Formats: sequence, C-alpha cells, structure tokens
Amino acid sequence: MTVRGLFARRSAMAALSKPEIAIVGRGFSGIMMAIALMKSMRVSFHLTMYDPHPSISGGQVFSAAQRCEILNSRVRDLSVAAGQPDDFNDWLCANDEFRTAVPAAIPGFRQIFVPKGIFSDYVHQRFSEALARRSDITVRFSHEPVTGLRKLASGRFSLVRHGGNDESDIVILATGFGMRPRDLEVSEEERPLVRTRRLVDPRHAVLLGSGIRVVDQLFQMRDNGYAGKVTLISRHGFLPQAHTQRAASPSFPVDPLPQGLGRIVRFVRQACAEAEANGQGWQSAMNGLRRRARSLWQSLSAQEKRQFNRHLRAIYDSHRNRLPAAVHARLQQELGEGRTVLRRGRAGRRLPEGILVRWAGQDTEELLRADQVIECRCSAPDLGTPLLRSLIAGGLAQPDELELGIAVAPTGEVLSSSGHTPNLFAIGPLGLGSLPDIDLVPEIVTQTYAASRLIATGKRMTLKAG
Repeated sequence: MTVRGLFARRSAMAALSKPEIAIVGRGFSGIMMAIALMKSMRVSFHLTMYDPHPSISGGQVFSAAQRCEILNSRVRDLSVAAGQPDDFNDWLCANDEFRTAVPAAIPGFRQIFVPKGIFSDYVHQRFSEALARRSDITVRFSHEPVTGLRKLASGRFSLVRHGGNDESDIVILATGFGMRPRDLEVSEEERPLVRTRRLVDPRHAVLLGSGIRVVDQLFQMRDNGYAGKVTLISRHGFLPQAHTQRAASPSFPVDPLPQGLGRIVRFVRQACAEAEANGQGWQSAMNGLRRRARSLWQSLSAQEKRQFNRHLRAIYDSHRNRLPAAVHARLQQELGEGRTVLRRGRAGRRLPEGILVRWAGQDTEELLRADQVIECRCSAPDLGTPLLRSLIAGGLAQPDELELGIAVAPTGEVLSSSGHTPNLFAIGPLGLGSLPDIDLVPEIVTQTYAASRLIATGKRMTLKAG
C-alpha cells in the first residue's frame, strides 16, 4: 500500500533525486521515527515501512493494548513533538470526548495517566498530520517481513524479503523487543484436553512475568469477570512499585558517583533514603538517577554489567517502571485478599494440565496445575533472527558486550567492529544493551529526532556534493 502526501506529484527526474529510506518495524519506535523524519527532513524522500502485521500500531508501547490499559508514564512525559513538551496535553485538551470524561483535570492533564488506546490515537493522528503536511514525499507500507540486509557496492542497502529484494539509501531498524505469544502453545494432539479442562474446571490461571504487562493482564481478567485463583510466576519475585500521587521532581546528589558496582548501589540507596527523609520520596531520587543512567552504565566494566543484569536489573526495573498510585493500590488489595499470589520460580514446559515450574531454592521442576497459562513477559531482541544474523555476519553490526541486542550510539547509529555503519540506524529497545533507558517513550522520542537530524544533515551534504 502506498500513501502520498496531499497533492504529491512525482516526475521521473524528481523520483531519481529523492533518497529512499526504509524503516523496519511499525510499532511505536517505527511510527515515531517516521514522524521525526517528516518533521526534520527538508528534502523530499521516499519512505517504506516494513512490518508483517497489517496494522500500523503494535510494538512494545501499544502491544495488545485495550482501551482500559494504563500507560505508566504521565501525560507530561509523552509528547512526540520535539521542543513541545505539552503537545500531548494540548491534544487531550482539544479532545472534547476526553475532556468531558475527565473534567476534574481541567485546565490541563499533565499529571494524569491515560489508557494506551488514547496515546495510540494521539501518536497516529500526529503521524497522519505530519504526512498530510508533506506533499513531496511518498510512504509505502509493506507487509512482507525483512529477513536479511546487506550493503551493496554502490553504498546502498539491499533488503531481503520473502517476495524479493528492495534497495534503500538509509535503513532504520525499529523492530523493538518482539513479542512472545500471549498464550503458551501446546501440541495439536493436546489441544482438545486443554479445551475440555477449561470448560470443566476454569478456576486457576497462571500469568508469567513481573512487569506492567502482567498487571494489565490480571486486571483485564478481573474486569471481564474472572473470579478464579491467579498465580503470578516471576523469576525474581518483584512487581512494579508505585508512582507518587503528584509528579516527583528529579532529585539526585550532584556528587560524582563512586567507582565499583557495590559502592554505586550503596550510594543510590543513600540518595533514596535522603529523598525520603526530605519528604520528596524515593521516586524523586530514581527520576534523578535516570538522567545519569547512560553515563553510569558506560562507566561499568563488562563484568559489572553482567552482575547488574543477574542480580539488580529486576529491582531497578520494578522501581523504574512504576504503576499509577491507584493501580498499585488495587494490586496490593488483590494480593492481600489472597485471590492472586506471587511466587518466585522459572517457568518450564507447558503441559495440558498446567506448566512445569522450578521454584526458587529447588533443583527440580514440579507441575503447577492450571487451566490457562498466559505469557506476559517481554522477550529480548533475538540475535538469532535471520535479519540480525545477516547484519552481524555481514559486518554491518555487532552484538553489544552483553549480547542483549546490537551495539548502538545514543543517536541510534549502528556500531560494528570498524566503527559506525553509515546510514544504518537502530531505534529503541534493540539498543538496550548499549543504552539502558532506551525502552522508555521519552528516550525513544529524543533518539528519533537525533537520528533524523543526523540523516537530514548527511543527506543535504550528499545532495549538495552531487
């Protein structure tokens, strides 16, 4: 499907002079990258967006979003317009239906949390508006998955897809985490038994995960009338902490951080304790720490980074990705009533009767009987996918030092063993091993505009030189 800017006209000569840009992925990172390009590029260009899903929504932010699911960031942090932090708030204020439904927040909505569906509407409206203003560009959507990428002698890229090959001057990878199926699969011969068990005894559900998604899934089930027992299985046993009622202003000591992971952890704990003592809340200290997260991460050795991922990542994420206070209170009530229990363990193979689990402190697996097992974990970027394998094998990219994804610069430039790969970018969670906060909306927005400015400057230079 091809969409042109309003009243776009293409001549053969103009078509030849326009750079071709490919974005692989149409989740939030991909859509946000397209918005940033349309706002930053002054020259005309052709844009192709690849994703096997027919919809242009999805991804980590919008994944399986229902209208009731609440984002864990306040409105004030979700603008997609560079230099306009109130853009999302202004959009909400202009939305008569939303303003009528949430009158208590008038005259502004900066401090509130909104459903994912509302944010999705906002992002896609801004995408449509950006496209409508660019009568000189063409956007094409391809539903064929990209399975390989190689650099041609001309300097352009060849994108390998099931239906053939496409060429592009610039490629932006925005494939994010990738999602596991929401229900763990069982074999075809076991399916009738699973269906029968659900009809006869639908009283126990198992949710795998410990982040925002598992809380969303739990409350969706309750709101849809599910009254049975729910077991949350988490490897480390942590659930998201609570936001403050009002936005917590960043507050963190300006002193240089000590050297060594152990000393840094003690320093952060002390900063949180001091924030609590001053009446600001530990959330203020964590918000301040986020501003130093990248430089702190880069100061750690590879061994310290591995230690952090093994022992501290789950704690950090539970304090970084927080729940609105009202949602957190509901979660605590749910756990307090005993209808939902949280248990530490590693989930194994799915069986018709339930799922095999190795509980914390045990050496062997045991069967946890359940009528439904729902996957709520985010999967990390898979370096074994054909696309990423082709990048690494071709010397265009390299894994980050922990192999959490591929190595990238803050601006999204993909790094290889010989330096950055010209005109190849990776936006969002693919770079999580290099940039520990790049899975958050504000950081993705900042990165897309930085990458777009780089692309715009480089392309202008190329066109002038030509």
